[in-house]
Amino acid sequence: MKIAFLFPGQGTQTIGMGKDLYEKYDEVKNIYNKVKEITGIDIAKISFEGPEEELNKTQNTQLAVLTESLAILEVLKKNGIKAEMSAGLSLGEYTALIEDGVFSLEDGVKLVQKRGEIMQNYTPDGNWKMAAILGLDEKSVEDVCKKVENGFVVPANYNTIGQIVISGEEQAVIEAGEYAKEAGAKKVAILNTAGPFHTSKLTECSKKLKEELDKTTINAKDSKVVKNIDGMQYTANDNVAETLAKHIMNPVRFTSCLQTMYDNGVDTFVEVGPGKTLSAFVKRMKFDGEIGIYNINSCESLENFANF
Repeated sequence: MKIAFLFPGQGTQTIGMGKDLYEKYDEVKNIYNKVKEITGIDIAKISFEGPEEELNKTQNTQLAVLTESLAILEVLKKNGIKAEMSAGLSLGEYTALIEDGVFSLEDGVKLVQKRGEIMQNYTPDGNWKMAAILGLDEKSVEDVCKKVENGFVVPANYNTIGQIVISGEEQAVIEAGEYAKEAGAKKVAILNTAGPFHTSKLTECSKKLKEELDKTTINAKDSKVVKNIDGMQYTANDNVAETLAKHIMNPVRFTSCLQTMYDNGVDTFVEVGPGKTLSAFVKRMKFDGEIGIYNINSCESLENFANF
């Protein structure tokens, strides 16, 4: 069995996330307490009690998702469960880099806190939307976006085979969605997001994030983490700060990440953190052979996997 950890990103948060784990495991409680010490934010209270508008603020959402994933990892480590490769969706890449030791826990948490604040404060004003297009291949979605003559819209997340997220100005996204349906898309779903994430509109966010990354200790190494930006593993020669700064304003290529893992012999994918989104992405890849797919976001799911 060759395990890969998958770490979710923004959009998977729900009120109550991680609460049962916090109440049962000291390791989980310790991580939540450490994050509070590092950031000054009681992320346990926000995660468990809300209110929803507070949890959904970008700077809180990112910390909440990161903290739950890191907390679950502590219990997995105690049970001797490790991964040979890992990847995260957008924000989740930071979780993977902390887990692999490229960032220390303290530095990684501080970075995610700053990243959330930057995205909250420096995303340009406008009527922005994102939409998931199901049932079209990558080139078809790219062509659909190019057909929109008035307004900005581009592919932002290549999530899995047949599922690509577009991002941009609201009317342009809606128009691209109509073209996608005409081209044979099975479904176009408008997402509950308020920014043109992973597009060139986040240039200012990218610059601000690079300033923070340049101040952070980065442990250069051949890493087990697969990068969103190109679907390749980090090496000791990669400029991590530059990669992560570009990452915020370039498409997420998660399909390539999953394919790279499979091509390297991964046969068990374990989603660590809130939601089941990434597990669903693996299923859509339709890999040959028997693939194990698990998600861990509760006491029950964690214990079922630990006893596997």
